[in-house]
Order: sequence, then C-alpha cells, then structure tokens
Amino acid sequence: MFRVVIPARFGSTRLPGKPLLPLAGKPMIQWVYERARRSGAEQVVVATDDERIAQRVRELGGEAVLTAATHASGSDRIAEIVLREGWRDSDIVVNLQGDEPLMPEALIDQVAALLAGHASAELTTLSVPLDSVASLLDPNVVKVVTDAQQRALYFSRAPIPWSREGAPHGLSSQRSCALAQRHLGLYAYRVAALLRLAALPPSPLEQLEKLEQLRALEHGMDMRVAHAAVAPGPDVNTAEDLSAVAALLQAGR
Repeated sequence: MFRVVIPARFGSTRLPGKPLLPLAGKPMIQWVYERARRSGAEQVVVATDDERIAQRVRELGGEAVLTAATHASGSDRIAEIVLREGWRDSDIVVNLQGDEPLMPEALIDQVAALLAGHASAELTTLSVPLDSVASLLDPNVVKVVTDAQQRALYFSRAPIPWSREGAPHGLSSQRSCALAQRHLGLYAYRVAALLRLAALPPSPLEQLEKLEQLRALEHGMDMRVAHAAVAPGPDVNTAEDLSAVAALLQAGR
C-alpha cells in the first residue's frame, strides 16, 4: 500500500497560480488529483501553500493541507505532511507533482511498486526515451543518466548524455539523442528516506540546476530509475505547454 501527496505551490515563477489555471474546463490541480484517485493509493493528499488551491480540492471532496510557504522543494513540503500525520518510517509515499495533469495512473502504481521491490533503494522514479534532438536541447526537459543497475547517476537540464560524433560542429550541429532519457516528475520514497532528505540543506547542484532530486544524489542516496510502462503526457512548465496539454485533454487524452 502507498499514499500519494501532490505538492501544489501557487507562486510558480513562469506560470503564477499554475495549479488553478484552467485546462479543458477544469483547474489543473483537479486533473492531477483525479488521476491520483484512480491509482491504487490508499490516500491522496494535496499539500499547498495557498488557501485557494486547498479550497478547490475540498470542493471536489478531496483532502488538502496547508503547508508553510518557505519550502525549497516539493519533497520538503511533503515531509511536513509526513511529520504532521506521523506516518511510519517504512511507509511508501508517492510525490506526484501538481503540474502533471496527464500522468497515467498506471505510472503512479509502477513507481510505488518499484520501490516496494527494491529493499536497498531509498527513492524511485521513472523515465522515457527522448525522441528528438529538440527535446535533448530543451532545458525544460530534464534528462537522467543511470548506471548498469538503473541507479540514478545524474539529472540535468543540459543535454546528457552527449553524442560527440553526433555534433561535429558544436551544440547547434547535434543530430543524435541516442541513449537520452527524459525524467518524469514522479517519485516514491520511504518515509525515513524522505525525512532524511528534507533535513538536509539545499545542495549546490540542486540550487544550480533547480532540480530537487540532485540533493539526494549529492548525499549518496540510492535512487532507482525504471522505464515507464506506458507513455506519459507532457507536463506543464510554460504557457505553450499549457495550450498543448489543454488541446490533448479536449481531445480526450
């Protein structure tokens, strides 16, 4: 069994009020919440810093908890919920980010099962192969590189891994995205690992790349990565993403 917590911050830099932006007749947070409810989770909680988001979730009959506005990451916000609720160290919590309205519920179940099946892992997450050089070069697309046992080695907004032979004349000449994997914004943690992570200060690489998962890697935590069992939809980082996702939802995606 596992729980899902959806961190939903109002003050997004690129899209202020992002969880409440309309998508095909519903606010984004409603799409995300409904996806989570269709998973195998025993409980779904929205963790937010804004009463407007909490109120909208409660109107759906959902559970929303107000958290501090000072958290550096979604993981830190979830840790506040874990401590408040007193969940056991061995419990599994899935972090479903609030800008993933097209995240298939099958992947929520997969990332939780992946952690349950790896006794030595502290966190798990998912990836999909990149299908274009444009995505490889896009800083809004986070890439992940793993070792032979599928332990995460590094996450970056930069184009990794880099095909030297595919770019004989520098960055703009790249023609290959071989072996590149897009990281999905979905994690599972054991409560003990989550609380350890949240007790650590933001790390240098985390602050540089603006990627919270790098804190775990910088402190030697075991994070396993699996290929997503089904294809996910895009997340929402920009106004262009919002329009594209709205079109997919209207088409019945």
